[in-house]
Amino acid sequence: MTTPADSWYRWEGQDLLLSLRVQPRASADTIGEVSGDSLKIRLTAPPVEGRANAHLRRFLAKLFAVPQSRIELVSGEQARLKRVRIQTPGRLPDFIPPR
Repeated sequence: MTTPADSWYRWEGQDLLLSLRVQPRASADTIGEVSGDSLKIRLTAPPVEGRANAHLRRFLAKLFAVPQSRIELVSGEQARLKRVRIQTPGRLPDFIPPR
């Protein structure tokens, strides 16, 4: 069960689903604050021809220690609000509490 403070992520078996608000063309790749039911992520890539989505997959793959093939964009391909599935994360960054 999730509380309002952590409603931006949930576990489905071994997979982690994230609700993200992505800000492209930022000055650096960073994890921002939780706002409502999404986690803000700032990316340096522009939102052109899928570059920001590809950059997001690389960024998350490094954070969660998984190959990019285990990062799935579930929804929001052309939107700032995105749902992402991380299949069996290899590591949990500090901003996600352990199960």
